[in-house]
Order: sequence, then C-alpha cells, then structure tokens
Amino acid sequence: MNSREKGAAGERELANYLKEKGYQTRRGQQYCGANGDADVVGLPGIHIECKRVEKLNIENAINQSCFDARKGEIPTVIHRKNRKKWLVTMRLDDWIEMYQKFMEK
Repeated sequence: MNSREKGAAGERELANYLKEKGYQTRRGQQYCGANGDADVVGLPGIHIECKRVEKLNIENAINQSCFDARKGEIPTVIHRKNRKKWLVTMRLDDWIEMYQKFMEK
C-alpha cells in the first residue's frame, strides 16, 4: 500500500470511528479533491489533520494543521501507529481554551 492509499485508509478509519461515537464525519477530500477541507470533517470548530504512520514528525503535522485551519478552527492532529489507539495532539493554549469552555457548562 502506498502512502497516499494508507493516508486515505486512515482518514476513512478515523471518520468511521468518530461516526461510531455519534458524530457525522467524513473524509474532507473524498468528494471534490483538494478543496481546503480538513482530512476529516464534521466536528465544527476542529480542523483535523489525520496521520496514520509509524514515524510521525508531530511538529510538522501540527504546523500543517495550523496553516490549513480556518479562522475559528482549533488545529488538531489525530494520529496512530499500527495496532495502537488513536491519539490527539493540539497546542496547549487551544486545549486550555477548550477545557475552560467545557468547565463553564
């Protein structure tokens, strides 16, 4: 499997995982190609960069998510290695802001 196929498979896997949790998500580029969407869309306010690799340069991945995120979106990298669970990486300031909003409820 080449890296493009593996990336698309990872995006589908993540979108399906999120669907199982009750979210209406899908691959961002599955319908019309490169359109500026996140890798997985359907979580308002979150820009998801999906990485399904064994060796991840997390700095490059979060920088890509920050660069691609639209105004008001939290840049987020959701990633996993083979036979491992999905992990979420985001900037601490974004996490604190999100947590504070959660605690206000």
